Amino acid sequence: MAFQEGFVSELVGRRATVNDLPIGKVADFLVNKPEDTFPAVDGLVIRTSQGPRFAPMETIADVDHHGAVALTSTPKVPAPPDEDSLYLVNDLLDKQIVDVDGRKVVRINDIELANTGGKLRVVAADVGVSGLLRRLGLKGFGKRFTPWIYKKVPRSLIAWNSVAPIRETNPSHVQLAQESKFARMHPSELAEIITDLSAREAAAVIHQLDDETAADALEHLDAETQRTIIEDIGTERAADIIEEMDSDDAADLLAELPEEQQTQLLAEMNEYTAGELRELVKYSEDTAGGLMTTDYTWIYPHRTAEQTIRKIREIAPESEFIYYLYVVDKQDRLLGVLTLRALLLAPPEATIEHIMESDLVTVSTDSRAKDVAATIARYDLLAVPVVDGAGRMLGIVTVDDAIDAIMPENLAKELPRLTARRPSRARPSTSSG
Repeated sequence: MAFQEGFVSELVGRRATVNDLPIGKVADFLVNKPEDTFPAVDGLVIRTSQGPRFAPMETIADVDHHGAVALTSTPKVPAPPDEDSLYLVNDLLDKQIVDVDGRKVVRINDIELANTGGKLRVVAADVGVSGLLRRLGLKGFGKRFTPWIYKKVPRSLIAWNSVAPIRETNPSHVQLAQESKFARMHPSELAEIITDLSAREAAAVIHQLDDETAADALEHLDAETQRTIIEDIGTERAADIIEEMDSDDAADLLAELPEEQQTQLLAEMNEYTAGELRELVKYSEDTAGGLMTTDYTWIYPHRTAEQTIRKIREIAPESEFIYYLYVVDKQDRLLGVLTLRALLLAPPEATIEHIMESDLVTVSTDSRAKDVAATIARYDLLAVPVVDGAGRMLGIVTVDDAIDAIMPENLAKELPRLTARRPSRARPSTSSG
């Protein structure tokens, strides 16, 4: 094929010929493996009098100097359905995409192609004015009559491995490709991107994320945007994502929803997780009960330091927040707390009850949010345990959630999280007992 490099707009609309006889015009470019770093174009879509027909790349003989695309044979196979493949013109041109390295939403004006290794590949998206001029057929005019202006037009290209298209329906391989790209972004950056999109586009991005990444992003969104997305993505998927959220954030989200919608979502969840969230939703959001998470690590007092360290290694993937270990008895009564530093410095044979701190700082479920924050600040804590009237451990309030509660929402959402997502579990609080 004579076309070595250039842009989609330079081929779209060209005559397609077989034996120098016109059969139609180039309408689109089909890509079957968009998950590749720089995917190959598998063929052209030719608009003919019989409808769109697919011409594999091996049937493209030449692109002559008159602008015609010469084929070796007349294409007879209809173009595959849109949901099975990626079409560069129909699916991407004039559509919004996410520049994952630039952390922004942009619109594609043109797509750059290059012939490498004998294959025509997608190498970049043009999101600048030059791409728009090219589409409008003004590139040559600008070069001939206003070269000094044309030179000042920026050529804004984004390498294809940084491009994440926003498609409302995606084949599974496209979705997997997007998950990998979006994983390079911080959850707060993803949230900003989602906020800039329409409701349908935001839902499309969420559909392209795995549950864990979607949960991270959702936690950084305001309540109204959360509600809209939950409504748009469907009950089953929404329940999967909410299960991956930190329990206090999940409870806050559920509390914003109508009771009927809460019931539907909880019915789709793991039984134990649903039970925990039902309890958390009952608490007012400006109390310790409303702020607390049930994701914490607890241990029994009879274990040795060595046994506990071995156990922590096993449960590490299940819980990120293990700065403190909470010591409880068989009735879940809080006996003490242990820092990782104290555990690591203790003799291997020492039992937990001999190295734990038993002079406890706790709050109750009805403690006001500002009092919880004041307690955390006064004692320089990363988290404070929440107990009931009998001293039973109910959860913890982390320092970031305490700060969230006393800060404006837009600023609080930008703060880093102490906790991170973990796999779905039968019990939110992780045991090393």
